[in-house]
Amino acid sequence: MATRIYLTGRLAVEHNGIVSIDERDLPGRQGRLAFAYLVSHRGRPVRRDDVMAVLWGDGDPPEGDTALSAVLSRLRALLKRADIPGASIDVDRRSLSIQLPVDAWIDLESASNAVDVCEGALRRGDRAEAWGDANVAITIATRPFLAGEDAPWIEAWRTKLAALRIRALHALVTISDANGEPAVAIQHAEEILAIDPYREPAYRELMRLHAANGNRAEAFRVFGRCADRLRAELGTKPSPQTEQLWKAIEQS
Repeated sequence: MATRIYLTGRLAVEHNGIVSIDERDLPGRQGRLAFAYLVSHRGRPVRRDDVMAVLWGDGDPPEGDTALSAVLSRLRALLKRADIPGASIDVDRRSLSIQLPVDAWIDLESASNAVDVCEGALRRGDRAEAWGDANVAITIATRPFLAGEDAPWIEAWRTKLAALRIRALHALVTISDANGEPAVAIQHAEEILAIDPYREPAYRELMRLHAANGNRAEAFRVFGRCADRLRAELGTKPSPQTEQLWKAIEQS
């Protein structure tokens, strides 16, 4: 069985179906951050100074390179104990990288791949496959990434995960609507707005769904929510596409 690495939720490594590394095994906060940073950037070396900044911010770590070497040494020992073929941490004077099996499964990568496959399946009209992949992406993207930590690279991953979740939810709106499940489609569209309350395509999906379900009044309320939110918080108004849809519903 392939090695599976979970960076969302509780950090863990599974190998041959057994949890070989648990988050509590990692060497403290620095070990947790170093492991997540290296795995999330696998496939290319990262600058040694960048890793130092990830672990200790802008301040100098205690004992300089010695502190980094200690963290990396403990991570190497964990990888060796986990008996993952080919797993190692390579270090030179200016950079370092983590080596993992070619077929290693990493949840961050899986979420991105699942959304791409989902959207491809939808274009082919395969709603069953699209539904499965959308739910894989949502399950991963909903879990927290390095809860309790805050740094630009962490926020960048959280933003990516939120975007993947939104794409997967849009797919579920389309699938549920096509399957004759308007209530489920409406629920997914509302989930999108809970993540991104300024996302006009989700408002338009809601308007269409309510109107198609014979509830023009609710479609108008959704338009009002959109207009009020954009005006109050962004100082803008709905796009021409959203206004055209409102007018089309009004005249239907």
